[in-house]
Amino acid sequence: MKRLARRNEEAVRRLADIELAISALSDDDLLDLGDIFQTEPRGALGEIAWVEMERRNISL
Repeated sequence: MKRLARRNEEAVRRLADIELAISALSDDDLLDLGDIFQTEPRGALGEIAWVEMERRNISL
């Protein structure tokens, strides 16, 4: 049980690091990332990128 909890905590930390890294991208780099992951259905990286693009009010 503790091992599962630790694994979940690590996954949440990694996801937060990824979200932070994506939010730190320049607009051009974020648009490039959004372009790479624009196919439907979007995976996790694409969804994070598109949410950040919407937050910044930028689009492809």
